[in-house]
Amino acid sequence: MQSSKILFFSASLLISISIYASNLGNLSNNPYAPNSSSSMGNQYAPNSVNNKHGRYGSPYNNESANNPYATNAPKLYDSQGNYHGKLSKNPYDPDSTSNPYGRYGSKYSSESINNPYGAGSPYNSDSPNNPYGNGMAIVGN
Repeated sequence: MQSSKILFFSASLLISISIYASNLGNLSNNPYAPNSSSSMGNQYAPNSVNNKHGRYGSPYNNESANNPYATNAPKLYDSQGNYHGKLSKNPYDPDSTSNPYGRYGSKYSSESINNPYGAGSPYNSDSPNNPYGNGMAIVGN
């Protein structure tokens, strides 16, 4: 009985998160993967992290991956739903992938996309560094 309550709560939580969050594509080095951030056509999409005039790509918006002072940047999730930090250029945000001392930006942390032996391994299909993989989902607010 207890496990069914937990399962129901988890499912309802995921549904409520998906209602308020927007999928911005995948952080991936694979230019042929669907919704890859490395495809050139993505630079004009309104919700692209590559659109320098858009909400998530502007160097001035607080929700942008390209603002070095952003505190509400898009978040990264692997295919199992594990959180891998904020896709941000902010080196001071503890959850930023650009913080070299943080959990998600350190090249020594197993959860960091900057660790070639952890989440950033070029052999992991979820890794943004795998040129043949799908990458990680970028989720905006």
